[in-house]
Amino acid sequence: MAEQTNKNTSEEMDLGQLFQLIGRGFQKLFNFIGSILSGIFHAIITFLLFLQKNFVVLAITVIVGAVGGFLADSYKTPMYISKMVVEPNFNSVQQLYNNIDFYNDLAMARDSLTLSRALEISVSEATTIKKVFVDSYSDENQKIKLFDEFIKELDTTTVKALDYQSYLENFNSMDARFHQISIVSTDNSIAKKTQNAIVSSISANDYFKLQKEINDENLDLQEKIYNQQLSEIDSLQQLYKRVLEKEADKPMQGTSINLAENGEAQNKELALVQERDILKDRLVVLNLERANKSAILNVISDFPARGVKVKGFWRSYKFVLPILFLGMVLFVLLLVQLNTFLKKHSV
Repeated sequence: MAEQTNKNTSEEMDLGQLFQLIGRGFQKLFNFIGSILSGIFHAIITFLLFLQKNFVVLAITVIVGAVGGFLADSYKTPMYISKMVVEPNFNSVQQLYNNIDFYNDLAMARDSLTLSRALEISVSEATTIKKVFVDSYSDENQKIKLFDEFIKELDTTTVKALDYQSYLENFNSMDARFHQISIVSTDNSIAKKTQNAIVSSISANDYFKLQKEINDENLDLQEKIYNQQLSEIDSLQQLYKRVLEKEADKPMQGTSINLAENGEAQNKELALVQERDILKDRLVVLNLERANKSAILNVISDFPARGVKVKGFWRSYKFVLPILFLGMVLFVLLLVQLNTFLKKHSV
């Protein structure tokens, strides 16, 4: 009995020590979190006191920066942006992006001579171009249409393993149907002058010209086949019509047989009418494809005669200069504060 009592007492002591250890662990954790929060609070208060002490200097700095920014903006040469929407055909989109990157590199490097030759403008006009870039121009509806066209080219097994979300994850700017070319310049009319050079730089490519010629030949051949089939259908319709007329002129010898023959002829004529409608639809699709691929680079929307002035508060001097001046003054004041702190602790 005494041994059982000693055993229970020992277990109670072990549990008590365990709870004490857990309690001390939580206490240390809470103290640690509290010290962090206290340190953050102390840092915030110290910073607020620093701002309060130097409020006048900081306020003057912001005002001076704002005034300087407004003056700088008023004397700054205005920038204009012009945009053109194009549709590349025959896999020419990569060439388009390469050409635009080339123009932009020349503009950034201020190689006005080479840029003027590439864009067929004067050197003085080329100096006004500051940036040239291109990006995809597509919305959700266009992406859905592209996905539908994409899966039509795949086999059944691949289509089952592919969904729209996976297609979007691998979608990039090159896959878009339309692309927007933008030119930023100090001359609001220069973009329009470069349009022909940009388009012809793609259209003059021998590979794309060959692709277009082959595509035109294929379309002509397909149209010829469709028209020939329509002509044959017209001939068959005339033949069935004459057969029905001759059957109608014959004396009634076997009513059931004549009705069956007439019904078969009518069914054949109806099938021809349906086939004719299908061929007409195919010709419509063919004409649409011919229109969409009439050029290597379709211009959907031309460069405007006058560009739009580039606006933006976040990139203006009246926003940048106050931030810049404020950062410089804060840095100097903090250095002075640090120097004072070090002197106090070095004594």
